[in-house]
Amino acid sequence: MNKTSTKGIWKVISASSVGTLIEWYDFYIFGSLAVVISTKFFPSDNPTAAFLSTLATFAAGFVVRPFGALFFGRLGDLIGRKYTFMVTLLLMGGATFLIGCIPSYETIGFLAPLLVLLLRLLQGLALGGEYGGAATYVAEHAPKGQRGFWTSWIQTTATAGLFVSLVVILVTKGLLSKEQFEEWGWRVPFWVSILMVLVSYIIRKGMHESPLFAKAKSEGKTSTNPLKESFGNKYNLKFVLLALFGATMGQGVVWYTGQFYAMSYLKTVMSVDATQVDGLMGIALLMATPFFVFFGWLSDKVGRKAVMMSGMLIAIVCYRPIYDSMYKTTDLSLKTEVSSKMDATFKTLEGTKSDSIYTTNKAFADGTTSEEIKTVHLDNGVRIKDDAGKDKVEMKLTKTITSSGRWWIILMVFIQVFFVTMVYGPIAAFLVEMFPVRIRYTSMSLPYHVGNGIFGGLLPAISTYLVTTGKDAGDPEFYLEGLWYPIGIAAVCFVIGMIYLDKKISTLHD
Repeated sequence: MNKTSTKGIWKVISASSVGTLIEWYDFYIFGSLAVVISTKFFPSDNPTAAFLSTLATFAAGFVVRPFGALFFGRLGDLIGRKYTFMVTLLLMGGATFLIGCIPSYETIGFLAPLLVLLLRLLQGLALGGEYGGAATYVAEHAPKGQRGFWTSWIQTTATAGLFVSLVVILVTKGLLSKEQFEEWGWRVPFWVSILMVLVSYIIRKGMHESPLFAKAKSEGKTSTNPLKESFGNKYNLKFVLLALFGATMGQGVVWYTGQFYAMSYLKTVMSVDATQVDGLMGIALLMATPFFVFFGWLSDKVGRKAVMMSGMLIAIVCYRPIYDSMYKTTDLSLKTEVSSKMDATFKTLEGTKSDSIYTTNKAFADGTTSEEIKTVHLDNGVRIKDDAGKDKVEMKLTKTITSSGRWWIILMVFIQVFFVTMVYGPIAAFLVEMFPVRIRYTSMSLPYHVGNGIFGGLLPAISTYLVTTGKDAGDPEFYLEGLWYPIGIAAVCFVIGMIYLDKKISTLHD
């Protein structure tokens, strides 16, 4: 490739990547702040139920992504790639900004979670149209034989978007007090989005249409009914289903295990301080991101199937040992306690109700510390009882781990994201090459967003539910229950992919 064409493709990559990164940032900021959001938009009397409701709302955005893929994919194959993902960018940015403006549950009641859900659904629809357009746009500019390398730059934007969301949260927390952040500062990352969207819109406005689509359109070879051609044609439908069940389904659960379940697990199951978790995740993501490009390049040399299936298999085998090691890093039962201090306070609520709050701070021999907050709810001085006749008590445990423990967890998360880079780096080129130009946007978008949006997007909620309602907490392996979902889905996908994915599939439409 000569210098002129290299300069041209880098311009395409830059313009596409900036917008896609911002859309992922918008989509992920909700998940990154899930713990805080659960206290703002849902009833606070049951923290576990509120957190699960937040994860369910988070998952709802993933569930509607296939509908966005169908709607915007059709538009992309009818009117062009450029204009379609311009619309999705503005839709995503607007929905994200408005989430940051919604009053809390205490102010407007059940209208708060309802509005959050509606805006989350709009985010899902927008992302359903964005990714397929960006991946197709870049692939159709890339030279043959190098699509894995060039499209892998788009693949980095998903992880980069999560990384940027964590950085913005950490900076906001650093500039505000803990009370200010919990009161209103958590809204700032949502508001920041609108500025980034406007910058991206200006950049994308100057882009030209994909040369392959422009050529097909000038020759009258574009589809008049992309949905019918994509899914009504048995031959093409076979490849859509194969892409889903033999590749994107497993890729989706590997991705969300390494990038979202790991974060949720650290905060909720392991009770690590949220700010510390954001920092650990950010470092691990930054370290692993270059490997998206490496494995995209490698797939040009050895084939997409070999790279993706290898990553899937290694993840299946390694997940349980990784999470077992992570949990034991902060398992207080394995540590020696050296000091403990308990304080009791009395908080007045609304003049007539009051709570007794007991705070216990413990220190351990390895330097780990923990803070346990036990709130005993009272009404006019009388303890409030639950249905079983027991005191209504709210418990919160937060741990701060040692430097060596932090680096061990960073390594464990890095390994998980490394698996993600293997399965996700080549997937855009793999999907683009499976389908002809005239119906490419529609055909590739649906299996991608079903695999990632439904199978992957439901993972945090399903896995957290399995952990919180599975085996008794006294069982030494109860905290590993949530892994059965990603392991099972990835295993099924691996078997189907190994049997039915043919190396020649990716060259059908070159």
